[in-house]
Formats: sequence, structure tokens, C-alpha cells
Amino acid sequence: MDPKEKFREILREGALRFSAEEIPLSIERPANPEHGDYASNIALQLSKRLRRNPRQIAEEIAKASAPALAATGLFEPLTVAGAGFLNIRVKPEAKLQVIRQVLEQGKDYGRVKKEKEESIQIEFVSANPTGPLHVGHGRQGALGDAIAALLESQGHAVTREFYYNDAGSQIEKLALSVRARAKGIKPGEPGWPQEGYNGEYIEEIARDYLAGQGNEDDLESIRKFAVAYLRAEQDADLQAFGSSSTPITSSRACIPKGKSSRS
Repeated sequence: MDPKEKFREILREGALRFSAEEIPLSIERPANPEHGDYASNIALQLSKRLRRNPRQIAEEIAKASAPALAATGLFEPLTVAGAGFLNIRVKPEAKLQVIRQVLEQGKDYGRVKKEKEESIQIEFVSANPTGPLHVGHGRQGALGDAIAALLESQGHAVTREFYYNDAGSQIEKLALSVRARAKGIKPGEPGWPQEGYNGEYIEEIARDYLAGQGNEDDLESIRKFAVAYLRAEQDADLQAFGSSSTPITSSRACIPKGKSSRS
């Protein structure tokens, strides 16, 4: 039971004794903690409508609400302060109740079970296999995983997915860059592909490709090897980071932003 919402509910019932038309009831934390945990100015609002002394209204609301507030076992007696503010303090044992709930429920604390699950797909990271993951991808991994975990805790069926495009001009540049490295050509030298990838990781991929007896002239084999190499590296990084998602290839077709396809 949320003490703030229970206090609001009981005050609303007390205020309806004065006005059949409901008034928006705000519950605030007093600027001075000595005044209590929660405060309401409902009596001042009612005084404008009823043209009565707000403090008298506050005292009548406090008296009318006292039995219901006491029955909850959550609060100290309601007090009237100043021109007609209603202040209340939550009992210390009630404040500790949430800690007991956390300890009792453990990882299940805050989780919600729904009769009908809503299926939600969360796509995150989704870095194309043209190079190692960077800090920006790590941020996306943390954010995506956190959103997915939050939705799961509220009773939704969540699928985490990582989309990547294994075709197109960028993948072509990757394959051409690896092939050039496999042939001993370095960035900037004659024969290096225009807009090729210059990172040291390209040399590592080429070296491993050749170590597996790969043909330096077979561009399609180089493409497949480079994509698989970088996908495996991305998976290892995400696992080490503690983020998980199901890799879904684009079936060698470019994925427009906001859409997806499965292989």
C-alpha cells in the first residue's frame, strides 16, 4: 500500500463532504521535514468555493478523516498547520515495510504478472559487421537491455534482437579491404580500395583468413569470413558486457530504418 496514495484517497473522501464537485487534490512533501512527510492544501482550495475559513475546514477534514487514517496503521495523527494546511507523518514501521518486502521478494520485487502478455520486440546495438563495437554501441546495449528488463518486469513478453546487414556497399568495402590486406597491400598504397577500411583489425582478419588456407582471390569467401569473424567478435564483446540479444541477419538486403526482415 502506497502511503501517499492512501493519504490522497482518504483526504478526497473527506473533501467530498464539503463539495459534491471533486477538486484536484495535490499531495506534496513539505519544504520543512519537521512539518511531516506529506501535506495538502485542499482546505485552502475549498475555502475559495465555500467562502469559509480554510483552517476551520482543515480541522473538520482532519476530524472526519481520522478514523480511516488510523485504520490503515500507516500514519501518525493528521495535523493542521498555518492557514489550513493538512500535514501527516508516516509511522517509522510503515516506512520500513518496503524494505521487508524487498528482502522477502528478492528479484521478484516490483514484478507484475498479467493475464494477457503483450509481445514487444526491442532492437538494440544492431551494428553492421564492418568493424569492432565502440563505446556508442556499449551505451545502446546497456540502454536496450535495461528497457527490455523493465518491460519484462511489468509482465510483457520481450524479444531482444540485434539486426545486422551482411550485404551492400559497406560490406563490399570490407571484403575488398580484407582482400587487399591478404595480398599484402596496405592503406594508401596502389591497389588499396577507395574508401576502404584502414583499421588494424582488417589485417588481423586477413591473416586469420589466410591461415585457414583461404583463397586471396575469392572475394565471396572473404566476405563471408570477414562478416562471421566480426559477428563473433561483437557477440563476445556483448556477452562480456552482460548484454544479450538474438542476432537476425538482413538476408543480404538493406534494412530501412524502423523496419526489419528475418532470415
